[in-house]
Amino acid sequence: DDDGGVRAIVLSSTGRHFSAGLDLALLQPVLIEHDAELARARAGLRSLVLHLQQSLSCLEKARMPVIAAVQGGCIGGGVDLISACDMRYCTEDAFFCIQEINIGITADVGTLQRLPKIVPGGVVRELAYTGRRLPAARAREIGLVNEVHASPEEMLEAVTEIAREIAARSPLAVWGSKEMLNYARDHGVAEALDYIATWQPGMLEPQDILEAFRAN
Repeated sequence: DDDGGVRAIVLSSTGRHFSAGLDLALLQPVLIEHDAELARARAGLRSLVLHLQQSLSCLEKARMPVIAAVQGGCIGGGVDLISACDMRYCTEDAFFCIQEINIGITADVGTLQRLPKIVPGGVVRELAYTGRRLPAARAREIGLVNEVHASPEEMLEAVTEIAREIAARSPLAVWGSKEMLNYARDHGVAEALDYIATWQPGMLEPQDILEAFRAN
């Protein structure tokens, strides 16, 4: 993001599944720390959660679009991750699961905050309360993913083409579009219109616009 040289990011995985979820070994030192004073231990756990949140929020805050390409299972923390992405695509064998409820904890790294902005709230609640798996076809139906592909290879080819199309556009215009869409999601129409009215004068590049007009 600081360099600005990347125009689009595609997050994909290898193997059978996209993500198996949280590495429980990460939490183990915090959960079994008996010697620390209680308040200090709880403060340490809060700091860890905030750190994990930021590690995914950076995808949402990045100036370039981030696209998730999911095959197989997208479990627990994987759902947190894709919820912070701009767009999501998957294979026919993909499934999504808010796994935290199945191990006795509440999802805390972004799923419960972002997913209701992407799909109907009732669906999120069903998944969050039951830990059920959401299959690919249903994910497409409710708008969690844009498209479902037959294979990982087909998916990556299609997603890479989308990334190329994004990369061919003005990076400032793409950045502005992402910024405005995220802002409008979290604010009212009047506030969002005021923000774009402030953003636009500072970010418009007249020469770029003239070149685009000539090209069209």
